[in-house]
Amino acid sequence: MTTTYQLQLSVRDYECDMQGVVNNAVYQNYLEHARHEFLKLHGLDFAALTRAGINLVVVRAELDYKGSLTSGDSFTVSTALEQQSRLKFAFRQQINRDADGKLMLDALITGTGVNAQGKPFLPEQLLPLMRVLAHQA
Repeated sequence: MTTTYQLQLSVRDYECDMQGVVNNAVYQNYLEHARHEFLKLHGLDFAALTRAGINLVVVRAELDYKGSLTSGDSFTVSTALEQQSRLKFAFRQQINRDADGKLMLDALITGTGVNAQGKPFLPEQLLPLMRVLAHQA
């Protein structure tokens, strides 16, 4: 995976289930937070896009769980963006435990923009970012 952004986080106690591991649904929160931070880093504010009538939505989430994080674990979420089609983009994301670098989750999050009429489109604000990232790959 070509890494374009890395965000370091730590597991909080309340994110763990009765088995003492991070609940599977919490990983999606980690991924979403990293995507929003990635966009902000590149000058795209998720909330501002929404106020402008550009709604970025997830249409598919593919998550491959490889291991379990536990309370107190530090980890890094890596995020890369690519164009999938004329209407869709995708974030390739991975979560690695910092202590040993072990891959804990491999994800492909596919999204699109939805306009005020509910029609899917690829927001022009993302196009320059995808072109720059494609040249870095």
